[in-house]
Amino acid sequence: MTAEDFEDMIGHDELTLDAYQDRASDYIFYKGSLLYPTLGLTGEAGEVAEKVKKLYRDDEINFMREDMTEELTPDQANDLALELGDVLFYIAAIAGDIGYSLEEIADMNIDKLAQRQARNTLSGSGDHR
Repeated sequence: MTAEDFEDMIGHDELTLDAYQDRASDYIFYKGSLLYPTLGLTGEAGEVAEKVKKLYRDDEINFMREDMTEELTPDQANDLALELGDVLFYIAAIAGDIGYSLEEIADMNIDKLAQRQARNTLSGSGDHR
């Protein structure tokens, strides 16, 4: 089954970040807050990295291309997208645990990036560059 077949089967609704966060919260099963989703986030981010590593090792993907859609098969892209969904779930859970919506976090991040771009510090190191 291709990624397109799967999307046709389940349907695809556009979600706002906050609507996603609200719907994803129905699947939070852990007690307490912050620790479990933080550990989950690192594990899922590691799974994304592992898939990319295998694309590099096994499929000799050219990661220097700007348009990766021409380099990845639909199944490879779908596998990465599914892992990114798991990352997003844990980000949404952490955001909720600290009292933020995903849209607030996205806005804060765009503001931070715009400020860095204005200061010509998009590349480099440090949280406060």
